[in-house]
Amino acid sequence: MIKSKNYPWVVVALLWVVALLNYMDRQMLSTMKQSMQVDIGELNSAEAFGFLMAIFLYIYGFMSPVAGIIADRLNRKWLIVGSLFVWSAVTYAMGVTNNYNHLLILRGIMGISEALYIPAGLSLIADYHTGKTRSLAIGIHMTGLYAGSALGGFGATVAANYGWHSAFHWFGITGMVYAIVLILFLQEKRNVPVTLTSSSNKTSLFKGLGLLFSNMAFWVILFYFAAPSLPGWATKNWFPTLFAGSLDMPMKEAGPLSTITLAVSSFIGAVLIGGPLSDRWVQKNLKGRIYTSAIGLGLTIPSLILLGYGNSLITVVGAGVLFGIGFGMFDANNMPILCQFVPQKLRATAYGFMNMVGVFFGAAVTQLLGKFKDHGNFGFGFAILGAIVLVALIIQLSFLKPKANDFVDE
Repeated sequence: MIKSKNYPWVVVALLWVVALLNYMDRQMLSTMKQSMQVDIGELNSAEAFGFLMAIFLYIYGFMSPVAGIIADRLNRKWLIVGSLFVWSAVTYAMGVTNNYNHLLILRGIMGISEALYIPAGLSLIADYHTGKTRSLAIGIHMTGLYAGSALGGFGATVAANYGWHSAFHWFGITGMVYAIVLILFLQEKRNVPVTLTSSSNKTSLFKGLGLLFSNMAFWVILFYFAAPSLPGWATKNWFPTLFAGSLDMPMKEAGPLSTITLAVSSFIGAVLIGGPLSDRWVQKNLKGRIYTSAIGLGLTIPSLILLGYGNSLITVVGAGVLFGIGFGMFDANNMPILCQFVPQKLRATAYGFMNMVGVFFGAAVTQLLGKFKDHGNFGFGFAILGAIVLVALIIQLSFLKPKANDFVDE
């Protein structure tokens, strides 16, 4: 394929679909609990279901730094293609088993394969887009994740009408077919490929990790990225259940409504507000991306309180919209902010570590909220997450002071 001046946006479009499939395949499980627990008795326990969700996150988290290191050293096109094909095959296989232990194994394999995508995909987009379009490009890509969550919400509807086995089958087949599209049209950005085996590259690996972890700004970024992951992952995994319980609504209706609410509002936050605002603001003030992200985090705090204690349609949907807009503004600027403090050759590695810390926070809160729900304190568990976000917001504004829009090795 001949690269044109518009090809950077073609890359965003191609990877938008991958992002959609990435979150659709992981999200659909959270909306199909009621259908699956008829055949798999262990899923009647909220704690057991929380562990099934969490096992994916733990393995996904452990693999994220490894995935980042690999993405900084191998051809990202083939990494993305392989990752997509494997997790789609796993999705298909989940429709074959009625055994809880088999589901745990398959979710673990999905965690490995899906972890390989995000660092590679985001670093590839960041390489194709300059500072003037970077936040918008990342924001558009992130809406693929939101759309995937929304479509995953329809898993409950598909399962109610055609059975949960068929839902997994067709979502899996879709991803395996799209892997062929990527083989034909996706291209790597780097001119000189690197390998994992040369002695010089092994040396540069340890040197790179040393540079990364001696950078105090990176430690701040790690925390401010990880702390909002608590409500971020909690909302993605438990929002359908919160909707159904607070509004006394069947899951086949609550699943689509909750995920669409988050997807549309996150699209507004990332693409219509966060991306364009950040790209313009950073041209006048190097902290523009940080300020935009902080505004987004600020919006999530009252929304979490409303999610915790709201019991009417207007309150819960309104809180979901507010959370989605705020998190979208935050999400669109994570990689662009990272680019202000970390050189190009270490960005996938850095994002891999960010993803690991964020996911471990998410895995812990996902399982913890299962216990909260079993003891009748589900709403309170959501509400107390707001204080943690407030701490992250204060640290972010106080300590992140970029000197350039695109960090370059001195």
